Amino acid sequence: MLPVFDRANLETLRARVENHLRQAILGGQLKPGEKLIERELCEMMGVSRPSLREALRKLEAEKLIINVPNRGPEVASITLSEARDIYGLRRVLESYAAHEFARLASAEEIATLGKAVKRLRTAGNKKSRDGVLKAKAEFYNTLLGGCGNSLVREVLDGLLSRVSLLRSTSLMLPDRLPKSLDEIDDLLDCIKRRDSKGAQEISRQHVLSAESAALSVFEQQMALRKNQTTKKGKSS
Repeated sequence: MLPVFDRANLETLRARVENHLRQAILGGQLKPGEKLIERELCEMMGVSRPSLREALRKLEAEKLIINVPNRGPEVASITLSEARDIYGLRRVLESYAAHEFARLASAEEIATLGKAVKRLRTAGNKKSRDGVLKAKAEFYNTLLGGCGNSLVREVLDGLLSRVSLLRSTSLMLPDRLPKSLDEIDDLLDCIKRRDSKGAQEISRQHVLSAESAALSVFEQQMALRKNQTTKKGKSS
């Protein structure tokens, strides 16, 4: 059930609608391929169509929503090939960002990153999926903000929204989460030592491991959907 928002502040309202829809998509409440009916969303959230459309345009720019001719907006789907491409680019850019953060970040930025890592560990130990995703967002916001390259941040910000569609299904896997937390701890240790090459390599390996876990789950989900579609076709 989507919340009803206060209309007192139009800019805040638009941001809240945008953030809520983003989280609904990333959290799986709104499924890939699901049609987004403006009238229904407006009624459920108690907002006007202009506010909703502003939010949808922002999410479309993030590739979380697509506009299909003669159908309207729907939640974006990612193909296996696209997923591989996304992780390949993420691996290059994120490892570069880690290298530059270790080299350029201020002591204050490193301390902020450390706090995000601590919150990530706490959320992971509690098996809090929402907490882990929120702490991960804080971690990347700090890392990209301190890497000294606004273009890398711009590209990765766009990629990470789509990565979250895959990450949210695999990050909480029993075998993946502890390993992911350890990798982030190792990355922080390198950054604290100003070991830029070490940070770059750990970041690269971290993305490779994340890719392997996410694509494994993704392939299983695709096979399941294919089997369900085949069964429906045979029964009709």
